[in-house]
Amino acid sequence: MRNSSSVLRSGLTVAVAAALPIALASAAVAGPGISVSTTGSTVSVTTSSCTQINGSWGTASLLTSSQGSFAQGRQVTLSGTSTSQSAAWSSVTPGTYTVIVVCSDGTTAGTQSVMVSTAPSPSRSVTPSASPSRGVMGGVGGSSTDYGTVTLVAGGTLVGSGLLATAWYLRRRNKPHRL
Repeated sequence: MRNSSSVLRSGLTVAVAAALPIALASAAVAGPGISVSTTGSTVSVTTSSCTQINGSWGTASLLTSSQGSFAQGRQVTLSGTSTSQSAAWSSVTPGTYTVIVVCSDGTTAGTQSVMVSTAPSPSRSVTPSASPSRGVMGGVGGSSTDYGTVTLVAGGTLVGSGLLATAWYLRRRNKPHRL
């Protein structure tokens, strides 16, 4: 029985290893498409699907819900490199939009809807507060009182004598008791 479970485990391992390249290949065939994001009133699109032809990567268009064709939207020329091309629109009013990217060879890289919402305006409420008179003086190690030399020497003497007493007690305790 011991050999059959070992064969079964190695058979499962081989099956998983054989299926992995197939799964990765199907994911690679799907293509990158486009990625649309919003930041406040700015909409941006990124793709890696386009190739440069005659110095142009392609064009991206931002369409409102009432516009039906690529030509009716706000068009922006793609810029970038062979690995990533992008475009952006600023001062976009709140609403639902469709972003379409058409490469310079005439193929559509992708279409995606995006919602632009109103950015909350930052509100600042200033509340005056009284600052502490002295507080903890961080640069002085948290101490707010300057003790004199006599106090510091007395404290050091007490700590030193405590260490000596502890050492004497522990040494006496380790010796065997004599009767």
